[in-house]
Amino acid sequence: MKKMGESVVGRKALFLDRDGVINHDPGDYTKSLAEFTVLPGVIETLKVWHDAGYLLIVVTNQAGIDKGLYTEETVHGIHQYVQGLCVQAGFSIAQFYFCPHHPDFSGRCLCRKPGSLMVEKGLHKFDLDPSQCLIIGDKQRDLDAAAAAGVGGVLIETNDKIPLPEEVFEM
Repeated sequence: MKKMGESVVGRKALFLDRDGVINHDPGDYTKSLAEFTVLPGVIETLKVWHDAGYLLIVVTNQAGIDKGLYTEETVHGIHQYVQGLCVQAGFSIAQFYFCPHHPDFSGRCLCRKPGSLMVEKGLHKFDLDPSQCLIIGDKQRDLDAAAAAGVGGVLIETNDKIPLPEEVFEM
């Protein structure tokens, strides 16, 4: 953690939506590890971001939990699987955050994107400089969460490839 008065400049992270960005989004929830398919090139691209000095943080709405389609344990299992793939490739994801809520089942919450609580938790936990952070998502709500937290955002097509740092920033 930073000391009083110490700057956080340079502490940067890449926040990522999960379904449609990291894995194939079938459109009707990924309900099990058997249905979970990492998109081609994702692990390699995440390694490039990691090697460029970015912490990697996943922020994902998982309303299927509230709807009774799968459990929190299922989500944890999927995230452990992704983390294992990353570790095999020589890096790790710093944190996985997920919102289990759906407004029709449990009402409004602050963590469900476009709410920014998951992003704000990551910013606080890792003492990040929001101006040095970015969210990559496939829905406008991902960019809305980014903006609410003071973080930049990049919108990609669902199930498309994650851009490399040099494709996002002029280097």
